[in-house]
Amino acid sequence: QPVVEEGEIAGLPTAERKKLRQKQRKAEARAKKEAEEKAKEEEAASLVAIKGGRKGYQQPRPVDTDPDGEKLLQVEDPLGEATKYLRLLQYSSSDILETHLLAFELYTRKHRLLLAFQAVKRQLKLDPDHPDVHLCLIRFCHMIDELPCPKTATEKLVQSVIDMERACIECLKGMSLLESNQRFLNIHNDSLRHRAAAAEMLFLLAPDQKAYALDIIESSINRSTGRGCALGEGVGEWELKDCIAVDKLLETGFEDAEAAERWRKRCADIFPYSVYFKGAKSSITSVTQNNECCNKFQNGGADGLKELTHSANGDILNFGELKI
Repeated sequence: QPVVEEGEIAGLPTAERKKLRQKQRKAEARAKKEAEEKAKEEEAASLVAIKGGRKGYQQPRPVDTDPDGEKLLQVEDPLGEATKYLRLLQYSSSDILETHLLAFELYTRKHRLLLAFQAVKRQLKLDPDHPDVHLCLIRFCHMIDELPCPKTATEKLVQSVIDMERACIECLKGMSLLESNQRFLNIHNDSLRHRAAAAEMLFLLAPDQKAYALDIIESSINRSTGRGCALGEGVGEWELKDCIAVDKLLETGFEDAEAAERWRKRCADIFPYSVYFKGAKSSITSVTQNNECCNKFQNGGADGLKELTHSANGDILNFGELKI
C-alpha cells in the first residue's frame, strides 16, 4: 500500500486517522514477516545446495587476515600462547610422540624442570629407541648436571625428585652420559638418524671429541648402495629428509662448513634428482647447465653451440633446413 504523508493524515477526522494508522502498522508488519520468510527460504536453499552438492554453488572462502604470520610474532607471551596449544595436544594426542617432544622443548625454555622431565619419561614410555627421545634424555640430564647447587628449599626438592626418578631410567643405570650415549650408538649403529643423534650428543658432552663425532656421521654406510655410491636411477635406504637434517646439523650444530660440503656432495650422488643437494638430474642443475650453454652461445663460443645441438626435440642445427 502507498505510504500516506503526515500532512494528509492531519486533515482527516480522528477516527479515520486511527484506522489509517492501524492499516499502516499491519502493512509494515506483513512486509517484515514476508522479508523474514524469504530470508529463511534463501538460507534453507543454500543449505540444500551445500548438502546436495549442486553445481555452481561455491562456499565463501575464509579470508586469511594474517597470511605472513606477523600477528603471531607480535604476541606478548609466545611461550604462554604455545602452552595453550600444547595442552590441547596433550588432551587429544597424548599417545603421539611428537606431543611430548614439543612439551619437552616448551618446558625447557620455560625452565619448568619437572614438567620437562615428565615429557622425557612419557617419550621413553612410547618409544625409548627413537633418536629424538635419546636427544631429549641426554640434553635434559646434561642440563641438570650443569646447574649450580640448589640453594632454596624448592630447588632442593626439585633436584631430589629428579635424582630419584633419574635413577630408575634403565638406559642410564650404572653409566655416565657418555657411556650411555656410546651404548646407544652401538645398538643402533646401522641407522643414519641414530648415528647423527649420538654424534650430536657426543659433541654436546665432550666438545673436544668433535673429530670423532663428525666421523660417526661421515662413516655412516647406506647399506642399499654401499658407502658413497648411488643407486642408479633410484634412491638408497637413506631418506632424503634425514640427509637434509644431517646437513643442517653439520652446518649449524657442528658449525663445520667443510664437513657439510662433503656431505652435500655425497648426498648429491645418492639423490640425483634432489634440488636441495643439487643432484646431477635435478631441475636446478638442468637450468644452470642450460643457462651456461646459452651464455656460451650468445658470446660466440663454438663449444656452446655444440652443446646446444642435441636436445630432447631433435637436432637443433638441422632445424633451419626444414622446408614446408
